[in-house]
Amino acid sequence: MPMRQDCKYFESRTYPSGDTVRKCDLDLAPEAPWRCPDDCPKYTRRLADVNWSHGTLVTPPTPSEPPSLGEDDSIAALLDAAEDIVNAAGPSIRADVEAEQARAKRRGGVRGFLDRRRKRD
Repeated sequence: MPMRQDCKYFESRTYPSGDTVRKCDLDLAPEAPWRCPDDCPKYTRRLADVNWSHGTLVTPPTPSEPPSLGEDDSIAALLDAAEDIVNAAGPSIRADVEAEQARAKRRGGVRGFLDRRRKRD
């Protein structure tokens, strides 16, 4: 079954580069962005969109399916591996940002003012 754009857990985001992410917010579509499971237990029709008419801000068309989709479990495994990499990087990135914010906070007040003044002169 194609991705159910009318499901309240479907999300699509287009970035300035033109790349579009199409996914299930519950991570229940292992073949996203192409397909949802036929018998998804969490499918819930999006109520806010019922009978709405959309203008030009419509989800871009789904990319073409790879020929082996549905027959080859390696696609889902590859997507899961990519997700694991991104999820593993998250805590490290967060720690870096928090450390940078803590340094900036320590440099506030008089010391920060003097540091900024020295750099300007």
